[in-house]
Amino acid sequence: MHLEGSCHCGTVSFSLDSRHPYPYQRCYCSICRKTQGGGGFAINLSGDAKSLKVQGRKHITIYHARLKDEGDKRAHRSSAERHFCSLCGSGLWLFSPEWPELIHPFASAIDTPLPVPPQRTHLMLGSKAPWVEVEAHPGDQQFEVYPEESIAQWHERLGLTR
Repeated sequence: MHLEGSCHCGTVSFSLDSRHPYPYQRCYCSICRKTQGGGGFAINLSGDAKSLKVQGRKHITIYHARLKDEGDKRAHRSSAERHFCSLCGSGLWLFSPEWPELIHPFASAIDTPLPVPPQRTHLMLGSKAPWVEVEAHPGDQQFEVYPEESIAQWHERLGLTR
């Protein structure tokens, strides 16, 4: 599926192709919640990095989250890059050098109508904010941390690969 996305002010727009366009995965970690999730979670999609086309690239800023594992004395810088519009602050996509073939656009930045997922995965519930209520439906999966199943595997399991 071809996806078109943009920031709120329209200065940055982008497009990419996705074989896994269902916005099913809700992440409740503090990084996603604070950088993306006004409702207490963020939704990342998966796309082909080689297909990414960007207009307004000079107005993109990149944020590397600070990670501190339990027992660590100091936080370290994440290798993952969260891309934002430097003018309006809209989150656009995440890129991780661990998976260079992938781009993870934030569903909130996508302008193309996305398919409704038949079920959802709620992850990183162990770090969700106490005020957040998880709206789980029958068939939804819930995880304290990360599930073993990737975005691609979820789509394949449900026969939703395009």
